Amino acid sequence: MPQMAPLSWVTLMIYFTIIFLMINPLNYFLFIKTSSYYSTKLQHTPLNWKW
Repeated sequence: MPQMAPLSWVTLMIYFTIIFLMINPLNYFLFIKTSSYYSTKLQHTPLNWKW
């Protein structure tokens, strides 16, 4: 039945869209940030311009 093919494509698109929308926030919010990034301080080196 070729007439039913668009219906299955729509359900597959909806299915994968729902999975995508569920996995993206989980991936964003469950990422554990390391504290070593925040503990390092930038060292400011002065530039000596000689004109």
